[in-house]
Amino acid sequence: MKLIFATGNENKMREIRQIFGSFGYEILSMKEAGISINIVEDGTSFQENALIKARAVHEASGTLVLADDSGLEIDALGKEPGIYSARYMGEDTSYDIKNANLIERVKDVPEERRGARFICAVAAVLPDGRSLVQTGVMEGRVAYAPAGENGFGYDPIFFLPQYGKTSAEISPEQKNAISHRGQALRMMKTALEAML
Repeated sequence: MKLIFATGNENKMREIRQIFGSFGYEILSMKEAGISINIVEDGTSFQENALIKARAVHEASGTLVLADDSGLEIDALGKEPGIYSARYMGEDTSYDIKNANLIERVKDVPEERRGARFICAVAAVLPDGRSLVQTGVMEGRVAYAPAGENGFGYDPIFFLPQYGKTSAEISPEQKNAISHRGQALRMMKTALEAML
């Protein structure tokens, strides 16, 4: 029994394998499953984009497929970059440049208005075509400067008040326990165990 996770991102694959380790399915990335398709993510929400990806890979495989869509919302920027987080300032732009740009854009925003959150929607399409979506949220603030080496993407500028650190400064274990993706994956695992 195979579970394909619709990603090529090794960080995501590591996280899903940790959380779904006891699930009893062989967990494969799209590449490991031999699936190479171009998926247009034209949804208007994280949930829609995750479902678009999961359905496309399900059509190509007929097996259980999970897909996620995630991003950063910054309150002071009208929830930017939002669903465009990966494509913000162009897909080939480094996160060092993206992070520096976001910090610059909120440099005059007072502490109490620097609220931000990571959102992750995980969609599943079952072998019989049924689908479901679970959403996790990790609340924090925009940091004043990037810090930390543990994370990826926007982690170095995402400050977690409960730790007094960015999400790139805490350990991977700490991050998995509270992260938006970790939450969504754990909720999805529970829901799938009840359905399968």
